[in-house]
Amino acid sequence: MSKSTSSKLSPITLALILSVLITLTTYILRGLGILGFIPGSVILLLMTISIFLGIFYGISVTRRF
Repeated sequence: MSKSTSSKLSPITLALILSVLITLTTYILRGLGILGFIPGSVILLLMTISIFLGIFYGISVTRRF
């Protein structure tokens, strides 16, 4: 018999997906001129957060415990 596994996302995975979606949405809307009032440093901060979460996610996935 096969056991059904529910695919629940870990909190770090959800944080990574959310940060990447917010970053891409902000970047695209700023490029279209809709969010033109947002400074470039905010975009860089969002990208930095996404990169750090991606690194942290990669480290947490490869742990064996």
